[in-house]
Amino acid sequence: MSGNPAKVRVAVVFGGRSAEHAISCVSAASVMAALDRDRYEVVPVGIATDGRWVLTDPDQRLAITDGTLPEVTGGTPVSLVGDPAGRGLAVLDPSAARGPALTEVDVVFPVLHGAYGEDGTIQGLLEMAGLPYVGSGVFASAASMDKEFTKKLLAAAGLPQGDHVVLRDAAGAVSPDAALLDDAARERLGLPVFVKPARAGSSIGITRVTDWEQFPAAVAEAAAVDPKVIVEAAVPGREIECGVLAGRDGMPEASLPAEIRLHPGVDWYDFAAKYLDDAADFDIPADLSAGQTATVREAARRAYLALDCRGLARVDFFLGSGPDGDRLVINEVNTMPGFTSISMFARMWAATGVDFAELVDRLVTGALDGGSRTAR
Repeated sequence: MSGNPAKVRVAVVFGGRSAEHAISCVSAASVMAALDRDRYEVVPVGIATDGRWVLTDPDQRLAITDGTLPEVTGGTPVSLVGDPAGRGLAVLDPSAARGPALTEVDVVFPVLHGAYGEDGTIQGLLEMAGLPYVGSGVFASAASMDKEFTKKLLAAAGLPQGDHVVLRDAAGAVSPDAALLDDAARERLGLPVFVKPARAGSSIGITRVTDWEQFPAAVAEAAAVDPKVIVEAAVPGREIECGVLAGRDGMPEASLPAEIRLHPGVDWYDFAAKYLDDAADFDIPADLSAGQTATVREAARRAYLALDCRGLARVDFFLGSGPDGDRLVINEVNTMPGFTSISMFARMWAATGVDFAELVDRLVTGALDGGSRTAR
């Protein structure tokens, strides 16, 4: 256990090597502020953009300030101990004054988004180190991060997605024509399409294409983030989200859904609209009928189970109309949703009756007692 036997030591890990580094920093600040210091001893561990692990300085800026994104900079270098007997972190500089206090942690909260954090990589590292951690395991994290395989697993469970095409090795395209879709695919997908890195989030690298002449540049932008690119047909409908949380018995519980309504003139919910601009209104809970709400919540639970998620997830939907009534399409499943002040996951659970401090406590407690890993 921790140096203070009365408290649980929680290593909150944030930053990382992905393009979502800054958003991870903002999320971590919210999580650390919510942890009850009478119960938890917080160890803030930042991962710099070059992969260095540090115990961050107390004055580390973790907020978006005047449009400037935060970044992990200085701190005391640390490393995860691979031997499970070590149970945690080792200070790389033995002369560091705080070194002995960091030899053990009780649980890890990896508030990491994107590659090297949300994709199963750090989960595998923590498994090898024998440390309990918040959130999904290696497989679910990897499968949910890869939009291609998310869609395949959801389809196998009978859950609907929109039409799409996967472009492999898109970064290797040496000419504008090399990554173009054939005429049949273009006709099937129609316009607009969304060109996305297959393994990224926070709308980074995504382009809304309204003319096929824009397509090569859109593929290049996505491929700069991930060499595998997915091209998705636009799905008309309302943007609905639903949070999922492991219940006390390990079975998933779904929050009340929320709706994102873009302001006039905003075409889609891109990075700037999410984090920098006042570009959307949020209805929490969403203005849905009782039947629609029940359908969304059940689909969110099914998606969570289909991907073998643990602890938490946020499921994003489009809700439109079809010939037989409502048409609900799953867009994405996020195994470590944002925990910023505007993030939908926490706000949906607050509307459902679980405030932010209780939400964070449930996640940490679930990781410690194995509740988030209960076989289903």
